[in-house]
Amino acid sequence: MTGTTPSATALSHSAGSHAADVGPHWPAPFAARPVDATVTVPGSKSLTNRYLVLAALADGPSRLRAPLHSRDSALMIEALRQLGANVTEVPGDGAFGPDLEIIPISMDADAADTAIDCGLAGTVMRFVPPVAALRRGESRFDGDPHARKRPMGTIIEALAGLGVAVNAPDGGPASSLPFTVHGTGEVPGGHLIIDASASSQFVSALLLAGARFTEGLHLEHVGQPVPSLDHINMTVAVLRGVGVVVDDSVPNHWVVSPGPIRAFDQRIEQDLSNAGPFLAAALATRGTVRIPNWPAETTQVGDLWRGILTAMGATVTVDGGTLSVSGGTEIKGGDFNETSELAPTVAALCALAAGPSRLSGIAHLRGHETDRLAALVTEINRLGGDAEETADGLIIRPATLHGGVVHSYADHRMATAGAILGLAVHGVEVEDIATTAKTMPDFPQLWEAMLAQGPAADEDTASGTQH
Repeated sequence: MTGTTPSATALSHSAGSHAADVGPHWPAPFAARPVDATVTVPGSKSLTNRYLVLAALADGPSRLRAPLHSRDSALMIEALRQLGANVTEVPGDGAFGPDLEIIPISMDADAADTAIDCGLAGTVMRFVPPVAALRRGESRFDGDPHARKRPMGTIIEALAGLGVAVNAPDGGPASSLPFTVHGTGEVPGGHLIIDASASSQFVSALLLAGARFTEGLHLEHVGQPVPSLDHINMTVAVLRGVGVVVDDSVPNHWVVSPGPIRAFDQRIEQDLSNAGPFLAAALATRGTVRIPNWPAETTQVGDLWRGILTAMGATVTVDGGTLSVSGGTEIKGGDFNETSELAPTVAALCALAAGPSRLSGIAHLRGHETDRLAALVTEINRLGGDAEETADGLIIRPATLHGGVVHSYADHRMATAGAILGLAVHGVEVEDIATTAKTMPDFPQLWEAMLAQGPAADEDTASGTQH
């Protein structure tokens, strides 16, 4: 294979280089006119990182076409390299960066001990430890300061239940980052019972590696309902697409048959969740935003935007593979259940809505990059809004908002929520907009390019008007 193999640090810095240029407080552009734009967003983080894990475990070399290049994907690439995979950038036809070719990990080889930086990427800190358990050697996991607060106990306990030794730096039991996985070259597998109510990623992590366990895996969940089932359904679909037999016919049970993971050549869909802020701009400005190449069928949770935005008063159509969203005369509030990672964008629109809203079924967002429920309440209220937490979500009532600084908490979706509010409220600034490089490099440039499109923009340029 040919091409370059930059480090994760280099990829991460490259992904966020332009965003980092905008300074600590980014003046969120105010939309003086309805937006009229066509926007293409980078590849899906969820799909990119799932396919990277499977490529590292496959029975031969694989290729990812138009993958996401961001901090999260760079961290995943470097983690898999540390475990012995060979990941190489090669020329592709994607608008957002090169393709990737992956030679899988050789599990039979004696491996050196290694350290894995998870950053703040939930997919890295949860998906990679089961892979590390399949190789020989010690793998030390750690990440950003807030990563040590994210729920990890379930994956650590699951590995222990599979006979894999995991310990904290002092040699005692581990319950969160940092920890060390002691791999022996094989994982027996079999029937495993876990409580995955804190994150669907615990289920996906074990399913992705399960086919490489000696006996496969029968994973059973007990406890409160698993959040974000759409993400587990995505994992199951991806596994079946590479020849892995998965039986999910019984609720809360997933049976993965042992066997090879077939090498693949896969094009990554654009990230429909990250399309959300741009689609939200249509409602916030009473304009229109079009997203080409919207998949006719997809496992991405972002496909829920079609129903959510319709309920909020938008006109939503799909014609020739292009999703078009046009805002109505006002944004409608309502009841929105299990919006998962879409919730910060939904909450921003609810703060601009004419009526009250309730978001429910999202208690697990307290364990994401930050406590998103507390952060959303704090930042909406900071701008004069009326938001409060409930046991499993938020209530947001109409209020007149004013300018101010929206804090991002190193959370990319908090930063983009601030950008949405800034479209409709003068004087909004977003602290640390560079954090959007976690999943969407160059977000500020993409955002400003969206606002610069349309016939009215051409007229403004001709007349010298600036917005």
